[in-house]
Amino acid sequence: MIGIVIVSHSRRLAEGVRELALQMVKDHVPIAVAAGIDDPANPLGTDAMQVYEAIASVYSDDGVLVLMDLGSALMSAEMALEFLPSEQQQHIHLCAAPLVEGAIAAVVAAASSSDIQQVITEAQGALVAKATQLGLDESHLSLVISEEPMINDKGQTSQISLTVSNRFGLHARPAAQFVSCAARFQSQIQVRNITKGSEFVRADSINQVAMLGVRQGDEIVISATGSDAEEALAALQTLITTNFGEDNTPPHLPITPLPPNPTRWGPLAPHLPIAPSPHLPTSLQGIPASPGVAIAPCFRYRKTPITWEQTTSREQPPHYHVEDIREEWQRLQTALHTAQQEIQTLLSHSSIQIGDTEAAIFDAHLLFLADPTLLEAAQQRIFTQHLNAEAVWQGVINEVASNYRRLDDPYLQERIADVVDVGQRVLRVLSGTPMTIVDVPQPAILVAADLTPSDTASLDPTRILGICITAGSATSHTAILARSLGIPAIVGLPPEILQLADGTQLAIDGETGRVWVEPEPETLVALRTQRDAQQVNRQQTRTIAHQPGMTRDRHQINVFANVSGINDTQQAVNFGAEGVGLLRTEFLYLNRTTAPTEEQQLEVYQAIAQILDHRPLIIRTLDVGGDKSIAYLGVGLESNPFLGWRGIRFCLDRPHVLKTQLRAILRASFRHQIKIMFPMITTVAEIQAAKAILAEVQGELRQAGVPFDEAMQIGIMVEVPSAVTIADQLAREVDFFSIGTNDLSQYVMAADRTNPKVAKLADALHPAVLRMIHQTVEAGHAAGIWVGLCGEIAADPLAAPILLGLGLDEVSLSPPAIPAFKGAIAQLTMPQAQAIVTTALQQDSAAKVREIVNDDLHLI
Repeated sequence: MIGIVIVSHSRRLAEGVRELALQMVKDHVPIAVAAGIDDPANPLGTDAMQVYEAIASVYSDDGVLVLMDLGSALMSAEMALEFLPSEQQQHIHLCAAPLVEGAIAAVVAAASSSDIQQVITEAQGALVAKATQLGLDESHLSLVISEEPMINDKGQTSQISLTVSNRFGLHARPAAQFVSCAARFQSQIQVRNITKGSEFVRADSINQVAMLGVRQGDEIVISATGSDAEEALAALQTLITTNFGEDNTPPHLPITPLPPNPTRWGPLAPHLPIAPSPHLPTSLQGIPASPGVAIAPCFRYRKTPITWEQTTSREQPPHYHVEDIREEWQRLQTALHTAQQEIQTLLSHSSIQIGDTEAAIFDAHLLFLADPTLLEAAQQRIFTQHLNAEAVWQGVINEVASNYRRLDDPYLQERIADVVDVGQRVLRVLSGTPMTIVDVPQPAILVAADLTPSDTASLDPTRILGICITAGSATSHTAILARSLGIPAIVGLPPEILQLADGTQLAIDGETGRVWVEPEPETLVALRTQRDAQQVNRQQTRTIAHQPGMTRDRHQINVFANVSGINDTQQAVNFGAEGVGLLRTEFLYLNRTTAPTEEQQLEVYQAIAQILDHRPLIIRTLDVGGDKSIAYLGVGLESNPFLGWRGIRFCLDRPHVLKTQLRAILRASFRHQIKIMFPMITTVAEIQAAKAILAEVQGELRQAGVPFDEAMQIGIMVEVPSAVTIADQLAREVDFFSIGTNDLSQYVMAADRTNPKVAKLADALHPAVLRMIHQTVEAGHAAGIWVGLCGEIAADPLAAPILLGLGLDEVSLSPPAIPAFKGAIAQLTMPQAQAIVTTALQQDSAAKVREIVNDDLHLI
């Protein structure tokens, strides 16, 4: 594998470039950094020995590419070569490519198994597109769209048409994934929104993709032109049909809508009396954004303004003529790099604090800074108008914000806050203004005109007990982050709240959107009682989550997690998972150009098993096809993919792929509690064939003296009607069943769960599906094997008594839903759950099942 070395005067800059590059290839290319010097007072510089050590750490006879910024970086790199043996020197290549663009182009080429000369060519050509654009006139400086797909000389254009079914469409995080995926391919890729009648836009532009306004149910067309067009379309199709990995279940956020034309200085809730004050408003009404009660002094947050030295107006950036346009362009690039590093740090911090899903908001911020349409427009203006970087960047930001503002879509208009957040960050770096840090002397309720997503993600929930802002909405990224942090928040408050002095006592209810100013004792007593009850409930939920899943009459059901990687597994343990009931191994195969090796898979399986610390780990073998096509494995597009070449059918036809995976799983099973599960079994012959391949691999490992768990359990996914009807025969072949309700629902109801026109029919609580589950459980237990269920139906709190009453031994669900599930069954007894199931199985619709569950739970 070709290695990459990044040499820079700034350690932070080099690490930022490395992180940005690794995002493109998911750690599949070795990249080393040699940057900065060990001098706290003056850390900028380069060290030849450090460069030598970096080269040695990634050395391969395939070649090492060294990218440098400027000045002494080149001299240090040249000197480092002298320390290497002569036979190795010929494999080291110093490259004059631009540091950031060159690194990204190089790692993408290296990850696609290009040779060193191809990698060098890609790196050195990283700015060709920009250089070519310099010849265009000023009419091409704005964001460009085209009426037809691009055609180039690398091949004909291929197209696919898809319906987007995730709940909010291509909002910031899915748009970021879409753009990142498109950027991994050499083909020119464009996309248009047929539903809204848009034109084609560039798929590598985060803003152009986001401004298509793609919502749930919209039909889009993606076109790709180039040598890897089919692979690109297949990868993008997989992203879309798997809902970008998002849960489509509506959030359980108790939002109380405001009445028509509400009086913002509204009356008090009947149970919270308060006497009017002659000096201050008694209460304020806003929009509830994050539930919870907070009582604390007010702290007015005023962001440090950006100050400019070269203008009389301290509020607007200066506009002036520059002679050295290349130096000015470099100054803007340096500011962009610094901003990228800051956002990357914020992303890492947020991932740990609130999880990868919500932190992915900042992935979109990173892509915004790398958006080629913005960078090309900025470079054009500097080079053709000789304008300074601040003025150019402000102009580009204003354009993008205006484009969002003109969209007839309130959800997309809210993305202006993200544009401004990123734009202001770069301007702050250009001005040299330090970052503003929210530093409160004591726990307080933060009051502000607005908070950017970056501001909110940086808050300390132990210090900021509540948030009150005059801007925003309940669906803004600020509100989403506040909910993830568990901070009660109210947005859309009247501006009068900004007149309150620091230290003014406030009480807020994030569920109703009400603020009390200097509340009376009676109000405080009522709110404290409400707050204490919420805290007790949260503590009980956390306590229950880390205990075994147990009913009131001491019946236990194992509560496991569905995961798709190492980070998910750690999150699952934090949420109280007793094991992993479904490890989706597809994540190892997606977003790459070659299959993962046995060693790569082994490393991941062992890391996940280590996190689980002897808890059970059920690994599902590769389940491709259907909504997951992988071009390099030969799994392409099919006219009816869910009834096509998928799951075990593919693996039995490609035994070398299955054997590689089985070897890795078996090797990882040594001293760990790992089980194997085969997907999409429809016949007895299929599981027998899979077991024969497994036995062959086990024999090879024994012969080689490689240890593995000889008693490892083998199971199957029960997710098609044929498997249910012959469950008694299949049970004789395996140690356990796991019912996959996501697929079983769509096959039983003949409704494609990715098609929004019929997806609601594929409801796992429909009696037809429940009867299939019941039949499978009975067949499994009659044969003496245990039966579990892995499907997002378990994340629905109403499903808890049903799944318990059906007699399942185990359920596996998304990690955040585990506490609620355990809490729900802790309120039940087995006879109560069985009585609910008996009634549910006699209903004729999913709606009636939910109705009877609701009614019965209210009586318990």
